[in-house]
Parts: sequence; structure tokens; C-alpha cells
Amino acid sequence: MRSKKQNLLEKKEMDSKEAKALVQGQATIWQFMFGFADSMALKCAVELRIADIINSHHRPITLAQIASCIDGSASPDITCLARIMRFLIRRKLFIAHHPSDGGECLYGLTHSSRWLLHDSELSLAPLILMQDHPWLMAPWHYFSRCAREGGIAFKVAHGREVFEFASANPTFNKLFNDAMACTSKVVTRAILSEYKDGFSSIGSLVDVGGGTGGMISEIVRAYPHVKGTNFDLPHVIETAPTYHGVCHIGGDMFQAIPNADAVIMKWILHDWSSEDCIKILRNCRDAIPSETGKVILVECVLQPDGSGLFDDVSLILDLVMLAHSSGGKQRTELEWKKLLNEAGFPRYKVLNIPALPCIIEAYPK
Repeated sequence: MRSKKQNLLEKKEMDSKEAKALVQGQATIWQFMFGFADSMALKCAVELRIADIINSHHRPITLAQIASCIDGSASPDITCLARIMRFLIRRKLFIAHHPSDGGECLYGLTHSSRWLLHDSELSLAPLILMQDHPWLMAPWHYFSRCAREGGIAFKVAHGREVFEFASANPTFNKLFNDAMACTSKVVTRAILSEYKDGFSSIGSLVDVGGGTGGMISEIVRAYPHVKGTNFDLPHVIETAPTYHGVCHIGGDMFQAIPNADAVIMKWILHDWSSEDCIKILRNCRDAIPSETGKVILVECVLQPDGSGLFDDVSLILDLVMLAHSSGGKQRTELEWKKLLNEAGFPRYKVLNIPALPCIIEAYPK
């Protein structure tokens, strides 16, 4: 039989574990409560071009040197900047070098902060400025209302859906297009490095929802035999630059899609409900040859219990869709399979690339 002393010791140990777990739970809630501080500090770094300033010196530099290079600031607040940098170093966005001779701390770049460079070919700075803009942050405050009553968070916040808002607001339209263009460069680089055989057998390709044409222009440059078409809403096409080998066509993907050997769509279907996706995909099927055509989807494949490099971000992006889209969502492979089958694409395969999304290649036969 267990002694009374053993029972008391066991109870004391259990109480201690429970107390530690409660404290850990409290710490977790504090972390979540102030999670916005990460994105706001990140946005601040982008707006001040801190990464660009350090990079322009080609070496780690002092806080005073960073402050002296901030545009539009005659008298920067060094103390404020120091506290922001301390936080960003804690988050490993920058690194602090402490000289052994006791000199001033020097601030350098990390692999993460290199993605904040405005003038880099591969930069996420425009996306950060868009996602953390008050226009895009406002819908998040209406999640509980939408959960109670239904509705589209962006429309509740701004009185119209996101693409209507962009059409009527040139400033937002540019913010949105710049953000999409920067992600397009990042993803396109990954596609061209890993999907090398995907474009070799096609003569024409239409990028549906291609924005200002960044992705299709890079594909055509890498595969000059491909005739490229950039297809998007008229107000988007109006701002698109001229690219060799690419024609721009304005239109509505819910009505019809230009004919081509293949269709590519990057982060388009995640903006829409399943019913809308089926309409778009059926228009894609009508636009390609029934025997040899294919649709190339560049989308996340959600793995809620996954431990992959981008699996957590994919779940966050599902909430982004809840905040900004009209019924959009990230989808699991099973959900993609069901969607494609209902739209007339019974065969598909998923290809991983070194980026957040995957490639889903779908065939009508």
C-alpha cells in the first residue's frame, strides 16, 4: 500500500507541474496578445529602410550611422530607434556585433533582413507594406462579428469587397499591385528553378489574374518559344508595362479566358469560394486543348498538422483569406482533389518548390 507521505509527495509534485503549466499558459497568452508588435516593428524597419541603409555600407554599422541615413529626418530619435532595433535583434531580423575593444555596437543583416531590401530583385518589402497597412488590418477587427452574423470582413470594414475597393482607389490599387509583383518575383524564381520541364512542351500560356505581368514575362524570357498572355481586370492591365513576347488582355475570368495550350494561376483560387473556383476552372478547361492542355496552379496545399517550413504560414494565410477575400480559403490536398474533379480535371499531381506555395498540375483527361 502507498504511504500517506508518498501520496502527499505525489500531490505536491502534481500541484507544482500544474502551477508551472498555468504560468506557461499565461506567458503564451501574453505572447499572442502582443503578436501584432512583431508585424508593426517589421513594418517600421521597412518604412525606415533600415536593411537598405546597412546594406549600402557593405558592413555592420552603428546606430548613429543608421539614424543619419534615414530619409526625411533632420533629428531622429536615437533612443526610440535603439529600442526598436533591440526588439528586431531579439526576433533575429538583424544581428548585433559587440566589438571586443568595448566600442559601439554594430548592426548587421541576417538572412531574414535581406528579404526587406527595397532594391533587391527578391524582396518582400512591398508585401509587408500592404499587409500591415491600416486598410488591410481593419478587417481583422471584424472576425468576431462575421463569426456571429456572417459577412465578408473586408466589406464590413470598408463597405465594398477588396477588388471593388482597388478599382475605385488608385493608391490602394498600386499598393496591392506592388505587393503582388514582389511575391510574383519570389515565386517565379522558385518555379523556374524547379519546374524546368513544365513549360518546354507548350507553345502558348495565359497567366490568369497575372497582375501587371511579372510572372508571365519571366517565364517567356526563360522559354522564348512560349507565347505569353497576361490576363487580368482592365484596371490592373492599364498599369502593366510592356514586355517582349507578352500581350496584355483585360477581361473577367468568370466570363471567359483567352485560349492557350496551358493556363497558369498563381494565388488566384485561394481568393474565392469553391463555387467560384469551379466557374473559373471550367473556363480554364474551355480555354485549353482537351487532349494536351493543362492548368498549372501555384497554391498552398494546407497541412494543418504538418511540421514543414511553411505549414504554419499556410494556416495564417487561411485567416488572411478570411480577412480579405470573398469566401476564399487555403485548401488541403483532399479539398483540391474534390474541387478539380468537379471542375472537370480528374487527374492532378502536386510538385513541391522552394517557396511557400506548391505547384498543382491538373489535366482535363
